[in-house]
Amino acid sequence: QVQLVESGGGLVQAGGSQRLSCAASGRIFSIDTMAWYRQAPGKQRELVAAISGGGSTSYANSMKGRFTISRDGAKNTVYLEMNSLKPEDTGVYYCSAEGVSFRSWGQGTQVTVSS
Repeated sequence: QVQLVESGGGLVQAGGSQRLSCAASGRIFSIDTMAWYRQAPGKQRELVAAISGGGSTSYANSMKGRFTISRDGAKNTVYLEMNSLKPEDTGVYYCSAEGVSFRSWGQGTQVTVSS
């Protein structure tokens, strides 16, 4: 079992920045990829960014150049740095950890971008 706790959400003005954190605990040695997803009101959950155990990153097209995912192995924490935020970035952001035979989710953190 892997437990994930997100933090760092809140209200931010358009054009601003925010950093989300996700701390992992439990069977962390079994984690390969960690990722951030978001779910906007009335929409399906979508992938924002992912980072592999080797440090390779991938981003959704609309986030490229604005968002940066990083991973601190010593702290078992993954971060999402979000810049140039837009109102359409509003949603609940979820952290996920994926291994060979599992995927764990955090409880989510709300990000609201005001225009």
